[in-house]
Amino acid sequence: MKAITRLKSLVGATPFSRFLRVEERRCNRRESTKSQGWVFARVVAGPTVHVIVLAVALFTLSLPFAAAQSPEISYVISLANPEQHLAEVQITLPAGAPSRELQLPVWNALYQIRDFSQFVNWIRAEDLAGRPLDVHLLDKSCWQIGGASAGAMVEYQIYLDSPGPFGAQLNPHHAFLNLAQVLMYPVDARNSPMQVQFTRVPPGWHIATPLASANNSYLATNYDRLVDAPFELGTFQETDFDESGGHFRVIIDADPADYDSAKIVSALHHIVAAAISWMNDRPFDSYTFFYHFPRGPAGGGMEHAYSTAIDINAELLKQNLDNVTGVTAHEFFHLWNVKRIRPQSLEPIDYTKENYTRALWFSEGVTSTAGGIIEVRAGHADEARYLAYLSEQITELERRPAHLSQSPEQSSLDAWLEGFPYYRRPERSISYYNIGELLGIMLDVTVRQSTHDQASVREVLQWMNTNYAKKGLFFDDSEGVRRAAEAVSHSDLGWFFSKYVAGTGEIPWNDFFRYVGLRVDRVSATVPDPGFIGSRNFDGPMSVTAVTPGSDAERAGLHVGDTIIEVMGIPAGQESRAQLSRLSPGDTLSVKIQGRRTGDHELKWKIGSRPEVSYELKDLDQVTPDQRAHRAAWLKGEAETSSDPEPAPK
Repeated sequence: MKAITRLKSLVGATPFSRFLRVEERRCNRRESTKSQGWVFARVVAGPTVHVIVLAVALFTLSLPFAAAQSPEISYVISLANPEQHLAEVQITLPAGAPSRELQLPVWNALYQIRDFSQFVNWIRAEDLAGRPLDVHLLDKSCWQIGGASAGAMVEYQIYLDSPGPFGAQLNPHHAFLNLAQVLMYPVDARNSPMQVQFTRVPPGWHIATPLASANNSYLATNYDRLVDAPFELGTFQETDFDESGGHFRVIIDADPADYDSAKIVSALHHIVAAAISWMNDRPFDSYTFFYHFPRGPAGGGMEHAYSTAIDINAELLKQNLDNVTGVTAHEFFHLWNVKRIRPQSLEPIDYTKENYTRALWFSEGVTSTAGGIIEVRAGHADEARYLAYLSEQITELERRPAHLSQSPEQSSLDAWLEGFPYYRRPERSISYYNIGELLGIMLDVTVRQSTHDQASVREVLQWMNTNYAKKGLFFDDSEGVRRAAEAVSHSDLGWFFSKYVAGTGEIPWNDFFRYVGLRVDRVSATVPDPGFIGSRNFDGPMSVTAVTPGSDAERAGLHVGDTIIEVMGIPAGQESRAQLSRLSPGDTLSVKIQGRRTGDHELKWKIGSRPEVSYELKDLDQVTPDQRAHRAAWLKGEAETSSDPEPAPK
């Protein structure tokens, strides 16, 4: 307490002094004296008096800056109980209106309502003199604080155990935080400057985030910026490198035996160089890659303006580095498409309900188009591999009957249904990732044909970057994409957007691919059949969405709605589909499931077979020199000057 009093006299009237006053009052309260005294010792006192003096000296040197730029909203996150996944949050509100509302977002990272307020155990408030204030729940995610005209301090406890890049997790191993799932925001001050501090950080843990820091605080210009910056806290490994004028941090949380840092960094050099040169732009000075390589279920990536977070199963990573380069190229390109080239329908973010948009086919799907081009340009994919991948994407779309009933725009609007297993069935929906990537390829070819190969999807994206992103503007969903494509191609592309974006017209693959000397062949074959269809909600568990009537799977006791925990003794995850495809008819399949009524148990049955149609991109019987030149430029994502253009398919 004496240390607190002395520090108060040294720092004077600053945001930090308010924090000290709060800590002094908390130390006076019997119920929190022990824990909060430890918190303060951990953060301020340090192991020696010299650390206290240094902290005060550094803070004093920063006072002119702090006085001019002091954040109005301050958060302190205490990693109070990692074993129980419990954190405690303090919010210091400045003087203002007598009644303040605090909102915890209902969604973040995924286009799914997840209601993070379900994890809030308790909430209380007091004024800056320590007097209790009334707290009223207005709805499931919004609280009203009364009597806050002179300022207030709000505290609450929240449970954090959602693993992966789309979640917030605290455990004895580490913490990974998407802060929109942790921090409430004052509804009337969402655009105010904000700062966040951490206390009770376990010994030996480090903190990584793309946010700027000062005096152990991490700073953001507003709430949206704050929560767009994830935090990793733990004993991670960090590697830094410079490329194309930018500085890059690589944060890896995994067993060092499971990855080769040098190989990952080498691959990243190629990816970022290829993407930056392709866009002819680098809208950042520093960028952070967060990687988690767990040995259990994993998969997926989440983009942010100055970082990305990616989870890959450790075994998959060991098998092939390509498993990390593909998702990395996609997520890195999001720093342009989605984070800066952004549809108006997603702005401003509404944290209280769904943000509906018709543009995810472009924002996600065409990002995959760009990611594929970047992989080729980076040398991580050759022509054969790239064409095989596109063949898989065409097959995926054609095998989903819903491509005849759900348009790419409708798929974008229906993104909020992806958490429901039935919605993911082939007869119900298509993926805006899948159809959007293919539309990106078709649009690329169309623009090339219309411009004598002097422009491509690259120029469309660069046009949008120049005319939307760099001007602080947002594009009008599909109409904004059409406007950009027509500006670049100098042609009317209404037919393309009407048929294939807003409509459900069958894509005439050969009409498009002929321009680059390719055709799409329909191939029939007998393939192994496990007797069921399973799907995952991003990094969630695998759910059984359909069981083939009369199959061995049905006779073994598998039911729709069961959750598959393991496949052949390996935790079910992103690799399970490939694992099943390697089995042959007659092989015994072993799965561990969690039944809706029966709990965890193992099932075994014989793999069957079924006829199946797939689609393969092949060379035309006679490929002309012009078509070969078109293909070479197309594979590199570059324009090339050619002879008279062929008419675009309609």
